[in-house]
Amino acid sequence: MTVRNTYASGEPCWADLQTPDVAAAKDFYGRLFGWTYQDFPTPDGRSYAQASVRGQLVATIAPQNHLQLKAGTAAKWNVYFAAVNAADLLQEAGHAGGTAQFGPEKVGDTGVLGFIAPPGGGTTGIWEAGTHYGSGLFDEPGALAWAELFTPQPQAAVGFFQQLFGHEVTEYPQDDGGSYSTLLIDGSEVAGVVPAGQGEEADWEIYFGVADVALAAAAAQAAGGEVLVEPDEHQADGSLATIKDPQGGVLNLIQVQGDSGT
Repeated sequence: MTVRNTYASGEPCWADLQTPDVAAAKDFYGRLFGWTYQDFPTPDGRSYAQASVRGQLVATIAPQNHLQLKAGTAAKWNVYFAAVNAADLLQEAGHAGGTAQFGPEKVGDTGVLGFIAPPGGGTTGIWEAGTHYGSGLFDEPGALAWAELFTPQPQAAVGFFQQLFGHEVTEYPQDDGGSYSTLLIDGSEVAGVVPAGQGEEADWEIYFGVADVALAAAAAQAAGGEVLVEPDEHQADGSLATIKDPQGGVLNLIQVQGDSGT
């Protein structure tokens, strides 16, 4: 088990779930990933849960705000990129052709958060670390492993992230004539940018690691979720599945090597 205690600027470092039912989400993801939890109060008298794997913090399950609850909004996973200075990035977002959507907001001594979006959309969290750097594990069972943005403006989105974070880029031509782009930090791929399908809105696809994707998909279904994309028949590291939790939160599973986990 490799513990992470720092992330480079522009590297996905954290994911959290906003859900209409924190208790139900805790049960579902506990059964899926073996997460254990510590609960904390919110200012409005509700609570959120920090999720851990083998003693390492890997995610947060938080209640939706009252407007989301009133609208009946489905649960949603958010991804956050590490930032040296969240306020500067929020200011730069407009100059790079995107938008600053929220923040900066200081979260006690843990850090500063904000939300930005590249051209074409796709809400993206940014996190300036204080005492909390991000996920204590990465690319291991039960932890964040990858993220990719589906967008109708892929090249504009790539340029946006390059301007904000200095990402290098690798292009992978696809059979349909499009291109799958990866964002790199110090030569390592950290996230993907994918052309969205006709009529699709921009959104992030978030991937959590599992040791066996078929077993994990079955566990998700047994816990009351839905398997949207079944695992490949012949599995290996990198095999994928897509699930939806009972509150509507969509998450991708990717088979990774690791010490233990589902």
